[in-house]
Amino acid sequence: MRIVANARLIKRNRQITTNLFLITFVVLIGGFFFVNINLFTGQRQTDPLLLLAQTTILPLAFVLTLFSIRMTNLWGRRPYPEQVIAEGMKGLSNKSVLYHYHHIPARHVLICPQGVFSLTTRWHIGSYTVKDDRWKTNAGVIARFFSSLRMDGIGDPTLDAGRQAQQVQKLIDKVAPGVPVKPLIVFINPAAQVQIDGSSVPVLFADAKREPNLTVYLRELNKQSGEGKKAAMPLTEAQIAAFEKVSGIDLQQSSVTGSA
Repeated sequence: MRIVANARLIKRNRQITTNLFLITFVVLIGGFFFVNINLFTGQRQTDPLLLLAQTTILPLAFVLTLFSIRMTNLWGRRPYPEQVIAEGMKGLSNKSVLYHYHHIPARHVLICPQGVFSLTTRWHIGSYTVKDDRWKTNAGVIARFFSSLRMDGIGDPTLDAGRQAQQVQKLIDKVAPGVPVKPLIVFINPAAQVQIDGSSVPVLFADAKREPNLTVYLRELNKQSGEGKKAAMPLTEAQIAAFEKVSGIDLQQSSVTGSA
């Protein structure tokens, strides 16, 4: 399997995440002392500019905190999705291609003999139920309140998966009309608990030790293609090259591993 990762974007955004965390920490601590400067100096400050600065530093710290949390959720949480997904799909056909972060907001795209897939990931480790495409977090009111403060709610994976698949479909249609893009929801952390009571989009784990998982799902699709019949790639090599071109993928700027 060939893996094509947007190394420049990954490096940049993870560096931004780290820097933003440090800046936010400094602003929060510095802002506390700055706002309470009267307590530390024992003098009442009347300078209008100082008072203006004191009133703006807390909103600034709040905005930085929101951005920092958002970036951490998207880029800083371990295990990294691209690593777990690749590990969970070892043994996939050498002709397969896995793209990471080249089709944002579709962050992971797989082209393999079983089809073309858009992988919508979730890093969450809580307990969840999906019933008729409706997602519910199995937690108390207090836990959900703090989750909303941390902005780490699971959201609507089914809706996200559908939108991301549609975006990739538009690109595929330019080079291979008629080839469908299938959405998948993939949980990265094996500690997550998911009860599936009805989902139009397959809900899987990247970890091969959890069920249902990507490896078994793809094997089952292979069996459905016919006993003793080897599935062919949905796109030719020329179409894959054309797909990379319309996706704006620069292989020289990307991290490319695996078979060519």
